[in-house]
Amino acid sequence: MRIRGLTFKRPFISGLAMAKLAAFYQGNDSKKVTGGFRAKPYRVKRKALGGGPPTNTRLSNKEKRLIERVTGGNVKIRLSEAGYANVFDKSSGTSKVVRILRIIESPANSDFIKKGIIVKGTIIETEVGRAVVTSRPGQDGVINAVKI
Repeated sequence: MRIRGLTFKRPFISGLAMAKLAAFYQGNDSKKVTGGFRAKPYRVKRKALGGGPPTNTRLSNKEKRLIERVTGGNVKIRLSEAGYANVFDKSSGTSKVVRILRIIESPANSDFIKKGIIVKGTIIETEVGRAVVTSRPGQDGVINAVKI
């Protein structure tokens, strides 16, 4: 592709997309951890390798979902705010949709408890008792948990 005498190896990406790509790039930059010599990259950054900011699903009284287009034209549903969880009880083999009362523990980050952020592995207090979150709310769009 040629624009005003410049040749690009791939289609031109808008400035906003490039800013997101630079901020959340998940490819290999050929950087040494120790610093020093940096190899010349063998290809340009691809838009597909650009990540995005974390969703940080928060505990709330209402449910709020974000629909986002991802690579390949697929759709990803992100859970922004949550108030209910699908809790599975191993002993009875049943599953119920119950209200989340509070967050007890988060092995990912202790600050998530104060901020009210729910991630995979978080231990939550529900109407039926304690449960551990088994799904990834920011990726799956739902909170699934197993009663403990």
